[in-house]
Amino acid sequence: MSYQTRSTGAYTELEHLSSYQVAARHLPLIKNNRALAALNGPYKTLIRGRGMEFEDVRQYQPGDDIRTIDWRVSARTGKTHTKQFREEREKPVFIAVDQRSNMFFGSQVALKSVIAADLAAYLAWAAFHKGDRVGGLIFNDQKHTDIRPRRQRKTVLQLLHGLSEFNQALQGFQNNSSRPLADALLELKRIAKPGSQIFVISDFHDLNDSCASIIHDLARHCEIIAIKTYDSLETQLPHQGMFRAGNGQRFFEFNSNDKNTRDQYHESWQAHSEAIRATLGKYQIPLIPVATDHDPLSLLHQYFGKPRFTQIDNLVSGGTA
Repeated sequence: MSYQTRSTGAYTELEHLSSYQVAARHLPLIKNNRALAALNGPYKTLIRGRGMEFEDVRQYQPGDDIRTIDWRVSARTGKTHTKQFREEREKPVFIAVDQRSNMFFGSQVALKSVIAADLAAYLAWAAFHKGDRVGGLIFNDQKHTDIRPRRQRKTVLQLLHGLSEFNQALQGFQNNSSRPLADALLELKRIAKPGSQIFVISDFHDLNDSCASIIHDLARHCEIIAIKTYDSLETQLPHQGMFRAGNGQRFFEFNSNDKNTRDQYHESWQAHSEAIRATLGKYQIPLIPVATDHDPLSLLHQYFGKPRFTQIDNLVSGGTA
């Protein structure tokens, strides 16, 4: 039986996002540490596995891992003791999704806002199947909605319903000013509990020093993974003559047949992308680039599951994100 693994076009629907529950069963969210660590290049990446919670201390027994020796208790009692741990059974998973007007763009298969919703849906279902509490934060130019983490199917559906509503409300660039990413991160900092795993899905076009400060505070107590959506037209101009571009308020024209114009455009994109990578890398946060023509399920399997689907080529080495 075949099933749709992604949304296409300008908008997604609740029906599509809900249907990903089946495919997400095979996405165990087991982090591929090597693949994730490779994303930040020279920047060290902190990848936490599923945690181990301290449970008790007992006297050392042959075969115990010497790294678990509790030297303080051993010194006090005069006998070697080791710490006992139990596997952390679940953790809150927060999925923050950017649905601002800057995400309402795409030239290949779907818009950035659509693939962001698809990624969030897969992550939510995968976390639910793993037994984690799932919650989220969805934000646009004017408002946000948050869903507190619960281990319930109806909570996942509540998140997907919010995603669908926010996504279908998008109409391109608005005349009024957009809320900055920093506002959403502040809200995330307020509601995310220590020990949470946080996925932030955005194009990070307005990542700045204010954002970096909030991310630094969050990263001290939570595991953050950033997923950056982008479109190929943002990385390189095609040879198609005169272009008219704008943000809804200001417009300008340029000739894409001019090599200097294309080179400057691409260099500007690369510099901006490297600045984002450097900012997140400073706080040991992996940044996963996702293009609008990538298959979200295949990509998530590359970084968070067993290799069951076609691998996405050139994500790390290509330098396009």
